[in-house]
Amino acid sequence: MKTLTSTLLSAVAVLALTLAGTSASAAGFQHGFAADPDGKPLEIGIWYPSEAGALPVAMGPITMRVAVDGPLQGTALPLVVMSHGNGGSFLGHHDTAIALADAGFVVAAVTHTGDNYKDQSRSIDIMDRPPQISRVIDHMVSNWDGRAAIDASRIGMFGFSSGAFTALASIGGIPDFSKIGAVCSQYPGDFACQLIAKSGGNATASPGASATARAADPRIKAAVVAAPALGFTFAPDGLRHVKVPVQLWRAENDVVVPHPRYAEAVRLALPEAPEYHVVSNAGHYDFLAPCSSTLASMAPAICTSAAGFDRDAFHAAFNVAVVGFFTKTLAVATKP
Repeated sequence: MKTLTSTLLSAVAVLALTLAGTSASAAGFQHGFAADPDGKPLEIGIWYPSEAGALPVAMGPITMRVAVDGPLQGTALPLVVMSHGNGGSFLGHHDTAIALADAGFVVAAVTHTGDNYKDQSRSIDIMDRPPQISRVIDHMVSNWDGRAAIDASRIGMFGFSSGAFTALASIGGIPDFSKIGAVCSQYPGDFACQLIAKSGGNATASPGASATARAADPRIKAAVVAAPALGFTFAPDGLRHVKVPVQLWRAENDVVVPHPRYAEAVRLALPEAPEYHVVSNAGHYDFLAPCSSTLASMAPAICTSAAGFDRDAFHAAFNVAVVGFFTKTLAVATKP
């Protein structure tokens, strides 16, 4: 297990800034949609390597430095798909997406239908999410204008909170939703339990194993999993079919998915030990990109960190670690 202390954060932040200062490429960006036969088109944001000049681009309360529709640079590029948390959007991890694009990855982040900041009508239907990720992959390798530049054998996934659950299901995890009732009886204050109660959902309903098994997408070869929602539903052996490397993150002071029922349950259930990070003094929402002043005034609950925690410095370190993990795990195989 790796604990990110303030000293390590500072050291990695300096490295991140040094690398950023020497990078010749910028992140291109496109906003688009992927077809979904099960519902309306899926909104996606796409970041990719480009040598075009980056400019500040405002999207609501979020501003990114990107090259909108800049020409794509490179060939045989790995792809990373991103899944946000409950009530989020494709922009939730834009800084990590930009870091990956700067490092030579194509990134496609989805806004999940029925579970986003504008529409949470299906927020407890969490098994809707993995097929949406597969539809995004289909779009990127078959329909996106830059598809010829993607190496479809090198696809990774990043997920946070409900998106982390989505990632685990997408790499072969089979959750047992019958566990929810007992957990929510004992810990009714857990966010997932409150969400289920508020929506009038059935905490004991469980889809059949065949339904959950179909969520796995064998094209995904590595996954970054941060603060996984419903982690306990994978214990003790619901992740036995996971065969890809996992980088697992936990915030030390996470009250949304409290220790040890969530990330720790996932760590123990994985058949191969993940690259495991515990972030000192961090809360659940510190995995989201650092907030602008505008967003902080609109949504203080997701933008406020604990006293002494530097979200900007953490994200400099976090992004370096995520890029390093995908660089290692999605490397081109050496030919014999």
